Amino acid sequence: MYRIKDPALSIPFYENVFGLTLACKKDFPQWKFSLYFMGTFPEGTEMPNDPASEEAWEWISSLSSTLLELTHNHGTESDPDFKGYHNGNTDPRGFGHVGFLTDNLEEVCKHMEEQQGVKFTKRPHEGNMRNLAFC
Repeated sequence: MYRIKDPALSIPFYENVFGLTLACKKDFPQWKFSLYFMGTFPEGTEMPNDPASEEAWEWISSLSSTLLELTHNHGTESDPDFKGYHNGNTDPRGFGHVGFLTDNLEEVCKHMEEQQGVKFTKRPHEGNMRNLAFC
């Protein structure tokens, strides 16, 4: 689970940069938060048409694959004083990361940076671990 400030920005980021698909959205208005479940699925996978439907919730509950769960606390997207969530890259360190595999890391990172404006905290050629990047 990863906390997000604004789903209108985060959902397209994960869709466009990482190729994830929104499989399910579950609202909990009584507790003022929403969950968004995103993943990659084999070509031809039949998914429910409406991510906010009960059918979508039942469908993701039956999956044996991994999904990224994004949690949005309502109101953070319009609060100019909201400081954001700690990402673990500054003190105190410790968030960890969400990992994705790719066949050509350097090519993907170059595309992400040049074509999609993604900012990196570590590129593949930096540091001691040459086969990792963090954005």
